[in-house]
Amino acid sequence: MLIYSNLTFTMILRFRTVFYREVFLLLLVLFSFQSTFGQTEDSTAKVINFRGTASVTNNGFSFIPAFSLGKPAAIFGFNINGGKRFSFEPEFRFALQDGRPWSFIFIWRYKVINQKRFQATLGSHFPAVPFRVLAYETTPEVKNTLAVSRVIPFEFTPNIVINKNNSISLFMLYAKGVSDDAHNNTSVIMLRSVSTIPLNKKLSFRINPQVFLLKLDEFKGTYIASNFTLTSKKTPFYLGSTINAPIKSDIAGKPFNWNLSMGYSLDRKLIVKK
Repeated sequence: MLIYSNLTFTMILRFRTVFYREVFLLLLVLFSFQSTFGQTEDSTAKVINFRGTASVTNNGFSFIPAFSLGKPAAIFGFNINGGKRFSFEPEFRFALQDGRPWSFIFIWRYKVINQKRFQATLGSHFPAVPFRVLAYETTPEVKNTLAVSRVIPFEFTPNIVINKNNSISLFMLYAKGVSDDAHNNTSVIMLRSVSTIPLNKKLSFRINPQVFLLKLDEFKGTYIASNFTLTSKKTPFYLGSTINAPIKSDIAGKPFNWNLSMGYSLDRKLIVKK
């Protein structure tokens, strides 16, 4: 039992060390892109757009309750595209308390229609890997282990651009559960809009209200939600908040969920000369 306990402690210590090292490397990458991207464009060069965000929040939750963490979290998101249609948008989420993974999502999107006022995007989250903690009993204690659920989601999003500060879209997602512990069928139909309100020459406030229908196998619910983001042209740091509440639902979850977050963002171009 002593050998097992020491081994468990060593594994946890090593996992936390690896986690904080990975967080440091991700932040280093962000700051490196901040300083090295954005060189002068060349008509013969290939332009790769790179966007990245790193944020911390007091409450990591998902619009799908089963994928919520419910604890402070760190979230790293990226958007990489080399053209006007295809993009790769991975997202890595971790629990802040112990550094364990919360979920890894590798999102691939392609704009089937890409016009000034209208776009239609097809996408897949392949793979989407939510993590969860399972408790198992060992004499005389209860231990926790990290388990992986596997789902394969597909999405379709038509988007209408009203003007430079306002747009409206219909987000549709279907996810097939691959592992035995995942929901077999998950579907989301979400009507959402994005409005950016200039507060002054430097500050702007973005509101992203949403109403959606969520189905998890035989269970379903209707929800309202919104994202709020305060940004400044003078700094890459931003403040954000998300709220989510059911209108009518038989899906287990909190009656009201909210969080506050602080993040760092960048938007750069990598010039690859031919």
